[in-house]
Amino acid sequence: MKQESPKFPTSVFPQTQPDQPGIESKMNPTPISCHEIYGSANEKLKDKVVIITGGDSGIGRAVAIRFAKEGAKLAIVHYPSEINDANDVKQMIEQLGGECLLIGGDLTEPEFATEIVTKTLERFNQINILVNNAGVQYPQSNIESITDEDLHHTFAINYFATFYLTRAVVPHLTTGDSIINTTSVTAYEGHETLIDYSSTKGALTSFTRSLAMNLAEKGIRVNAVAPGPIWTPLIPASFDEQKVAGFGQKAPLGRMGQPVELAGAYVLLASEDGSYMSGTTIHVNGGTVTNS
Repeated sequence: MKQESPKFPTSVFPQTQPDQPGIESKMNPTPISCHEIYGSANEKLKDKVVIITGGDSGIGRAVAIRFAKEGAKLAIVHYPSEINDANDVKQMIEQLGGECLLIGGDLTEPEFATEIVTKTLERFNQINILVNNAGVQYPQSNIESITDEDLHHTFAINYFATFYLTRAVVPHLTTGDSIINTTSVTAYEGHETLIDYSSTKGALTSFTRSLAMNLAEKGIRVNAVAPGPIWTPLIPASFDEQKVAGFGQKAPLGRMGQPVELAGAYVLLASEDGSYMSGTTIHVNGGTVTNS
């Protein structure tokens, strides 16, 4: 019997959170990170070792769960303050029969990248896939309101942390391995109140393309996923209540996306299904045409 497509929410309750990048357990409704219709145990990533930054919530959580379903072993990097969300996803992965290592720390520190690699190798003896997913955003109505502190922190998390960790991981990758960066529809469309955030995502897009060229000779693929309006903790931690309440309704499909709806794109790019894909970006944005 054919399974019916899930009915995802088209709106959410007005809500905010005080701190970036937000706590998933405080959201109403909770983002959908796992659904029976998405992903069966095909073992496309059997015994692959994956590092995912921001894997405790939102898109990262959905990707971690889906990768676990495909047989991967997970090292999830999270803020120390988000240990509860991290423990939740660890429990989910272990209930699926998977293995999960939690690594808490500050991605803006270059030495933490080395720590992540060291701990992952100590636990799993290899690294095959890196998903650079952690991010923050601080909306401002004009450029004059963007403080130096927020500008530097946004680049530190969204771009420099990706660079540091990728630089630390690459020596341990080999032919057939993969790097996946989470960029954004804002890198292609721009955004009137996310000037600095959009700039970091544009940098990640160029980083993806250039690194793909650089690592092609080694057989290491580098790609990206560009989400549109996805219901993650970053949204109530970024915007006011009314903007959150209308989130995603301007997308051509008329609603926000759920994290689970992106996970398949990451599986494609991480697995042999995407073996002839490098330097590209998959757009999962509810129908927005980016012409890229």
